Amino acid sequence: MSLVDPGVDHAPKLKRNLSLGDGIIFVVSLVIGSGIFLKPQAVLANSGSPGASILVWVVGGLITICCGLTIAEVASHIPRLGGLFTYLTELYGKVVGFLYGWVEAIISSPGACGAMAIAVATFASFFVPMNGTEQKIFAVLLIVVIVAVNAIATKAGVWLQNIATALKLIPIAAVIVWGLIQGNLGQMNFDNVGGAEVSFGVAMLGVLWAYDGWINACTLGDEIEKPERNLPLAIIIGIAFVIVVSVLFNLAVFASVPLTRVATSTALGTDVALALFGNWGGAFITAGMMISVFGALNSQMMSGARISLAVGQRRELPGGKVLGAIHPTPKTPLNSLVFEGLISVAFVLVGTFNFLSVRTPIHPDGGSVVLNRGRVAGLRSCTFRGEVAGTGVVPLFGAGPLRCPAVPLPRRLNSRKDSLHWGEGLPLTRPVARRLLG
Repeated sequence: MSLVDPGVDHAPKLKRNLSLGDGIIFVVSLVIGSGIFLKPQAVLANSGSPGASILVWVVGGLITICCGLTIAEVASHIPRLGGLFTYLTELYGKVVGFLYGWVEAIISSPGACGAMAIAVATFASFFVPMNGTEQKIFAVLLIVVIVAVNAIATKAGVWLQNIATALKLIPIAAVIVWGLIQGNLGQMNFDNVGGAEVSFGVAMLGVLWAYDGWINACTLGDEIEKPERNLPLAIIIGIAFVIVVSVLFNLAVFASVPLTRVATSTALGTDVALALFGNWGGAFITAGMMISVFGALNSQMMSGARISLAVGQRRELPGGKVLGAIHPTPKTPLNSLVFEGLISVAFVLVGTFNFLSVRTPIHPDGGSVVLNRGRVAGLRSCTFRGEVAGTGVVPLFGAGPLRCPAVPLPRRLNSRKDSLHWGEGLPLTRPVARRLLG
């Protein structure tokens, strides 16, 4: 059974040459950006104690895993270019898909790229002093380089991605290992830090923001080998890895820096590095944050271009024929990369990091099926179970909607042998676990 609109089968295809490892690294690079360095302070300040903070990171991770399992199950049946745009179009109809697609292609993705390019330039000014204008020029050149590398070959962009991910994990691993060895976990308790007011909801939002971004890996559905198996595996393994790293990083932070300082720090990553590595720690962690955001920028540009390509192939944007074309020689989405790059440059020139990071991304926990960047409430709440023995089931599927309770949720989605019906239930023809395990 196929849930894919046969009308897009004639569209040109990208090279299917990405491995499972490439997909996992793509997820890790998308999720681990600046949040792992910045959010421990906000989570501790709002959860009230280090024990509660770790609990929030774990619970937020479990919720994210549930969301990932849901999307993985959809991805195993619609392993196509476009990711969430394609899923929304196939499951909810062209109107919902169009609304998400054009906002993501024109506003959200290039806005996020612009914000991250400015962030990289800001971190770079720590090593090479630059004024505001020079930082913007640096950010524009950075976008041009990333577009050029990804236009040359998809593998070139992936290699750049893999190198950036390996480099970004070095300072994180150093903080974890050195912090847990040299630090003292005696501070780990549930005692309130400085009498702070506790707000677990706000703390959870910080955690979910730090875990966001993994769903963009679904845009590789046309390029990853054995997508029915490898795409869900990449999502699940990537998210699980990020959760483990985040929890260990927070434990290292609490073992290395006094809790009152953690709860009030405005530059926690630097404070932790200085406490562990001395005076050179500031440069070390700043370089790590710069590389981390650079890797996320490259991933965002790759995924945004593929959403633009998918929207163009369905002729749902002006100039769709040009936007949906694939260059015949390198087999890369050259036109959509240039399109995303030009809009990203425009955002850099007219905006600031704070403006772009707040105003342009679609909020991941908004009250709308369309305006939900990572886990669409309808897909999260779909009960992928069926009346057929041996069908796949999303564990703890009800946990997902807790993140977005205001959204009216569809009851169930049902696919019989050859059709998809609103309001019943979606039995899977083969267990997803059977697909993942070979």
